[in-house]
Amino acid sequence: MASQLQSPKYKRVLLKISGEVLAGKIEPDKEKFGIDMAACFPIAEEIKEAIAAGTEVCLVIGGGNIFRGLKGVGQGMERAQADSMGMLATVMNALAMQGALEEIGVPARVQSAVEMPKICEPFIRRRAIRHMEKGRVVIFAAGTGNPFFTTDTGAALRAAEMGCDAMLKGTQVDGVYTADPKLDPEATRFDHLGYMEVLNKDLRVMDATAVSLMKENHIPIVVFSIHNKGSLAEVLAGNGICTVIEN
Repeated sequence: MASQLQSPKYKRVLLKISGEVLAGKIEPDKEKFGIDMAACFPIAEEIKEAIAAGTEVCLVIGGGNIFRGLKGVGQGMERAQADSMGMLATVMNALAMQGALEEIGVPARVQSAVEMPKICEPFIRRRAIRHMEKGRVVIFAAGTGNPFFTTDTGAALRAAEMGCDAMLKGTQVDGVYTADPKLDPEATRFDHLGYMEVLNKDLRVMDATAVSLMKENHIPIVVFSIHNKGSLAEVLAGNGICTVIEN
């Protein structure tokens, strides 16, 4: 795969993955919680390849494997408090991924939108850019630091602030489909979509606020499967199976 990354299509990217990825292999119709470090290392290895080829990488990880704010609301919790707990879950995931990256020799920094200086750095835009310029991976945690915003919106915000060439969304499937391919065998994958198509068709790639922010800043969204070995390398080279969302 290293040869595919000799001339990466994107110089700087933000990789967004769900927290569930860090929980390890999920069996059908079952939920899995917690952090499985064995699930962190394959992602870390792919990021290492990208860094070695000259791509600057920052990362946002959801927190659904530990606590999902909306689920707490459904159980009677107040929304702002539930979202605050979700933000803390993303910090835990960020620290786990930092550990995996550094274990394989990739320097990484965690920056949190909610300040906790004994654990990680506060979010400082110019410092984060400098980290990436030096070959470090920056993992942004705690979303935007505010309730009522998803980690997708937090990722879109950071991608815009960092001046990223693309936001890569690593999911359970290899792109955006007309329907859930796990439930509908007739579902077909889109190769390309426009931002407005995603919003008008309510394709639920990510929330509307995040898609709109990417549209306003002309940052493509690339949806691919994070579970396929070498998929990140292929996407960065402008190849691979994926869906590209842009104007």
